[in-house]
Amino acid sequence: MSVQKPSIPKGTRDFSPDEMVKRNFIFDTIRRVFQLYGYLPIETPAMENLSTLLGKYGEEGDKLLFRILNSGNFLDGVSKAKPEGGGLRSEDGELRMEDGGQRSEGGGLKAEEEGLMDYRKLLPFIAEKGLRYDLTVPFARFVVQHQNEITFPFKRYQIQPVWRADRPQKGRYREFFQCDVDVIGSDSLLNEVELVQIIGAIFKELGVGFTVKLNNRKILAGIAEVIGEPNRLTDLTISLDKIDKAGFDAVMNELRQKGFTEHAIESLLPFLNFASETHINIILPFLKENLSGSQIGMKGIGEMGMIYAYLNDLSLTDSVEFDISLARGLNYYTGTIIEVKAKDVPIGSICGGGRYDDLTGIFGLKGVSGVGISFGADRIYDVMNELNLFPETIQSTTKVLFINFGEKEEKYCLPVLAKVRRSGIPAEIYPEAAKLKKQLDYANKKNIPYVVLAGEKEMNSGLLTLKDMNTGEQKEVSAEGLIGLVR
Repeated sequence: MSVQKPSIPKGTRDFSPDEMVKRNFIFDTIRRVFQLYGYLPIETPAMENLSTLLGKYGEEGDKLLFRILNSGNFLDGVSKAKPEGGGLRSEDGELRMEDGGQRSEGGGLKAEEEGLMDYRKLLPFIAEKGLRYDLTVPFARFVVQHQNEITFPFKRYQIQPVWRADRPQKGRYREFFQCDVDVIGSDSLLNEVELVQIIGAIFKELGVGFTVKLNNRKILAGIAEVIGEPNRLTDLTISLDKIDKAGFDAVMNELRQKGFTEHAIESLLPFLNFASETHINIILPFLKENLSGSQIGMKGIGEMGMIYAYLNDLSLTDSVEFDISLARGLNYYTGTIIEVKAKDVPIGSICGGGRYDDLTGIFGLKGVSGVGISFGADRIYDVMNELNLFPETIQSTTKVLFINFGEKEEKYCLPVLAKVRRSGIPAEIYPEAAKLKKQLDYANKKNIPYVVLAGEKEMNSGLLTLKDMNTGEQKEVSAEGLIGLVR
């Protein structure tokens, strides 16, 4: 039997105990702040029906969905049905197109010389489910499915992994965790203000310098109107969302390739040239003047002005910027859009989200507005690791190691160990009576701050010797004294 080289798929990662301790520090901090603002936890399945996911993230998002093959003989149905408009059929066990061209050779699919087969026509027969792309669409599905069991406005948080068939690179993974917080069933802009407060509270606790960027989809819709492309908002926002990564010229060329006229592009330039201006008191007058002919654009300006007024009252505007070019490519955003960048590390957004007015309408519950943000735990981890922001005190979960000198000493230590654990202090005993140096090396490698030595002298006195691994200082203590000192 050949030996298989161990490996994992690109864009995924294993996490060591040290890494998990740090990751849990991030999750625990985020969870604590979410709960402080009154949000409740839910979880949804890792996989959803493809009908739930498709069409919610735009054409490019749909391409990044991981499909899950149906179990069993998933091609069996091909001989009994065919997709609308023709497509695949099965004859004598071979897959064929409706034009009669053969697509099977040795049991596998192949392309004919005339061109490649359109595999999308095969998908309905082989994959009905997919891994979730984000947590927002499954949340909308959850709200509709459980609408009679929840109280509106419904404030929920969710910390789970998502999957995207993206090209792996620094700060971009195929499997990563999102930490979402949403409120649904309320149109109030106070919800947006609260989300900015949550962003500030979390990154302050984590010690991460940040900038919150804000815009409004209604303003972008107004821009699309005044440049003469009112029906091309999705194409416009998908392109604008690439400015940071692809650059200004590449985005302009992409708009030309999409069929935007030169007049439309020239009309767009004054707005993009103004994108470097971030102060609300300068941007709003400019937008009011240039979007005065757009009703939806003026509504977006009004919403932004109200949000900024609240943030100013809370002294939160120092970390907030207005960014006209901020688009966020997802189709379901309809109002405020939010993106957070780390100040000291060149990495993509570490948090983002926005207002969606009718996402639940896709599943049959009309007129229910929601707003939420998602914290990218993996990117936050990378930022904190690069800047060495994790507290040293979280490097180990074990605080006390009991040294094992033998069977009699084990029996003496076990009741004390149980008492220490009952007091809430993480503790363990070395499982074997190994050499003392080996046990102390174990404590050092795991960054355990204290060890307990209990030999014949300690058993006779009814005490313990507590050694501080950082200073080397040793003290004779009772069990209660040990607990007090470690705390």
